[in-house]
Amino acid sequence: MAMPRPPFTIGLIQDHATPNVAENVARTEGLIRDAARRGAQIICLKELFSAPYFCKSQQADRFDLAEPIPGPTTDRMQKLAKELAVVIIVPLFERQGSGVYRNSAAVIDADGRMLGTYRKMHIPDDPLYNEKFYFTPGDGPVAGATPEVPAGGGFQIWNTRYATIGVLICWDQWYPEAARITSLLGADILFYPTAIGWHPFEKDEWDKARVEGWATMQRSHAIANGVYVAAVNRIGHEDEPGTEGLEFFGHSFVADPAGRVVASAGQQESILIAKCDPAFAETTRRNWPFLRDRRIDAYGPILRRYLGA
Repeated sequence: MAMPRPPFTIGLIQDHATPNVAENVARTEGLIRDAARRGAQIICLKELFSAPYFCKSQQADRFDLAEPIPGPTTDRMQKLAKELAVVIIVPLFERQGSGVYRNSAAVIDADGRMLGTYRKMHIPDDPLYNEKFYFTPGDGPVAGATPEVPAGGGFQIWNTRYATIGVLICWDQWYPEAARITSLLGADILFYPTAIGWHPFEKDEWDKARVEGWATMQRSHAIANGVYVAAVNRIGHEDEPGTEGLEFFGHSFVADPAGRVVASAGQQESILIAKCDPAFAETTRRNWPFLRDRRIDAYGPILRRYLGA
């Protein structure tokens, strides 16, 4: 069996977005360059990085924000990845085909190759989070797909130059099944590009609890699976006519396989840099052998929606 890879360094870009997509992409390129200068080898952007969070209402013309993968933005990021010798995770509003739109993340290796696309599996529908209107959920496993030849559907890993990574998106982060499956595939780290915040009217009551619950859930994935977890959120208040809009709370962080927060941000624009060591994950799994002690013979009922009367 292969021994763990050497340590690798990640960078998380926590920032805002304006209505000017070209401006957002150009500004993000500068932030990626900054992260690379600071030693980041794998760089992850926020969910739907190139535009404001447009799902705050149901507006058919907002489908015009979508683009194909590969497409103009990923082409630009592929060139940048090759130039800087970094892996880039690029979350985008994807137009897969006529009438089929996805909340996706392209994974680009350090030589500029497109490794594949993860498509968000769990799609929420809440006030100001009208995602079911816009997004087709990711498909289940595709026949014949392997981790080495990802098919763009279901849970996946990618063997990049620096680490084996898994990508899940925002609402996925509340589901232990998603983290477990991606970890069992062999991920060294789970990346969660995110857009989460407060409704202004609830902030006074739920300010601290919302952030702590969000972080606790993801730290638990790190512990239960013996992997690093990296969550990158957006920041800033975004308006929506007829509402109070949303305030995205930032607080991006990296947790190690013991659940400890090893890097974190506040509510300002930030580039988080963190070193991750697969050997520490190996040590953690030896001392907390949760994967060894799973009773896979007893878990069939989880495939049912509900088990009550």
